[in-house]
Amino acid sequence: MYSNRKLVILDADGTTIDAFQAIDETFSRHDMKLGDLSRFQKRHNLFKYLGGVKEFPKNLRKQLTRVERNKLIETLTSVYQEKAILYPGMQSMMQSLIETDNVVVGVVTRNITLEPVKTLKRLFERENIDVKKLDFLVHIPLREKKTDTFRSLREEYKINPALCYVCGDEYKDYVSAVSTGMHPFIVSYGFESLQRLTEKFEIPQEIISETPASMVNRLFHSLSITEA
Repeated sequence: MYSNRKLVILDADGTTIDAFQAIDETFSRHDMKLGDLSRFQKRHNLFKYLGGVKEFPKNLRKQLTRVERNKLIETLTSVYQEKAILYPGMQSMMQSLIETDNVVVGVVTRNITLEPVKTLKRLFERENIDVKKLDFLVHIPLREKKTDTFRSLREEYKINPALCYVCGDEYKDYVSAVSTGMHPFIVSYGFESLQRLTEKFEIPQEIISETPASMVNRLFHSLSITEA
């Protein structure tokens, strides 16, 4: 038996959080360059953090040893906790979702900072989001599939798959949503570009939002929420 509620699963990095700016600043502090957003979006996941042709050699040298990688992650954690920001409109969107009685809302993340849940809580609190009122904040290890978490959340709250919405910025978010019977809201301002999402992965352009405002409008319309 289903409840009468709806479920919204928000991806963290690249969907609600401007992760690119945080990563770019982290690289700069270690005398590395990430390249611009458009080139970053085109790279395969394995090479996203090694830069393009110009940046690759130096970045690779900087990340070869475990000690250097650990230092990089420590800096990234500090940047997330102290300086990282949400995309425009995400704070008010999240608060509206939290305050809507029939909506179960929370965040899932593959964030690689130290203690990622603690790190994101601190970021959200800086952005004036009442973290305690989120229904969940879940970290998914890289080795685990998002589908398992999505399905577990849906079953925990006993929500009809047709009333479940996943907001993400990567092909894997799309696949995980569809695989669990949920509706995907994909954005192209995060880790993957519109061209990559539509041409390489053949995701329908109709379900892709090119700006944070567009994503908020589409989601609110689906949930029959009137913007403040």
